[in-house]
Amino acid sequence: MDSIENLIPHRPPFLFVDEIMEQGDDSIRACKKIDPDSEFFKGHFPGKPIMPGVLICEAIFQTGALLMRAISDAPENYIPIVTRINNVKLKRAVRPGDMMEMQTQLTDRAGSAWYLKGKATVAGKTVLTLDFSAMLVEDAE
Repeated sequence: MDSIENLIPHRPPFLFVDEIMEQGDDSIRACKKIDPDSEFFKGHFPGKPIMPGVLICEAIFQTGALLMRAISDAPENYIPIVTRINNVKLKRAVRPGDMMEMQTQLTDRAGSAWYLKGKATVAGKTVLTLDFSAMLVEDAE
């Protein structure tokens, strides 16, 4: 967790990556154990809780941000920012206690724009797929 927090600015309770499982030159695979006590479960379909799709997207974005930081030569004070989201497809629900894996692949770079595709799975079954773009921008602090 320390190495993840050294690479991206996200922190609990809004950090949705527990571990980097594998990383290559243009791809990364990470995981998140979905805590049954997460606050969002209290109001998102009480009695039949599921993880909100936007938070699954966020887990993929954070995984992509980890890839960007790992392969970029940008200074440490540059942070990853999502600039576009396309082709989001929700296929299954993520439930309390699930182990969710996120995969992100860099498909292209043009100037400061990074183009990526992502997928989340639970038990080998696809939960969500999407395409997104992002940039590394200087943190103004």
